Amino acid sequence: MIIWLASYPKSGNTWLRSIVASLLYSKDGIFKFELLKKIDQFPIKKYFEDFTSDFSNIHEIKKYWILSQEKINLKNDVQFFKTHHINCKINEFNFTNKNNTLAIIYIVRDPRNLIYSIANHFNKSVEEAKNFLTTPQFIGGRKIEGGIKKTPDTPALLGTWNEHYKSWTYQNENLLLLKYENLIENTEQEIIKIINFIQKFQTLKISKQKIQNIIKSTSFNNLQKMEKDGDFLENSFDIKLNKKNNFFFLGPKNNWVGKLPSQIQNELENKFKNEMEELCYL
Repeated sequence: MIIWLASYPKSGNTWLRSIVASLLYSKDGIFKFELLKKIDQFPIKKYFEDFTSDFSNIHEIKKYWILSQEKINLKNDVQFFKTHHINCKINEFNFTNKNNTLAIIYIVRDPRNLIYSIANHFNKSVEEAKNFLTTPQFIGGRKIEGGIKKTPDTPALLGTWNEHYKSWTYQNENLLLLKYENLIENTEQEIIKIINFIQKFQTLKISKQKIQNIIKSTSFNNLQKMEKDGDFLENSFDIKLNKKNNFFFLGPKNNWVGKLPSQIQNELENKFKNEMEELCYL
């Protein structure tokens, strides 16, 4: 069955995925980007090829969310998948269900700190990034790299920031909720939480040295360096400038305080008041 690594975009999912991949698929805990291939993304085209050829149409793809997961789970083992998709229901079609979902690790980030990361990743202004968070969105669909349209891929429906958070965390059993800010502040403590959670579903033997290696090799500075060395392949592309955007952009240095326009700050805090108070962001 599937253990989801779920998040709203730019909330630390790639960092979480790097940590989990290093825990599960490396002997020494030293992370390399090739390990990310061990934890695939969903939804993407290849999981729907047996069901349809209309990959960019959400109303076609939704019919096969469950069927594609049932096919994945024919292996009858624990599998980890990254997703940015909202855990939703469209008409009678659920994104996932209890028969296919074993557990969820959800990582959340203060929406005020998401603004500049969203703006960088999706080539948006600060105002556009605020609108991205506060209105329902799709990402994915037709892939464009280097100005060239590639084969259509499957879209991911996000909803708004708070809709996304609630969809994965409210009334969900077998949930581990992580905060990006806590992962920065005490990485070792949060990794131990992840280990203890995964051990509910499969056996892990992790040494203290392996944990220390994971902390060092998945640090923001190291991931940023590895990206600059050309080892990372999941960047977005700026068509206007004809170049890849830096994926590992600001990381821990991304602090909205004294930087975010007060009007946008107030809009986010009013729009997401309940969830931000629940998460102790307010």
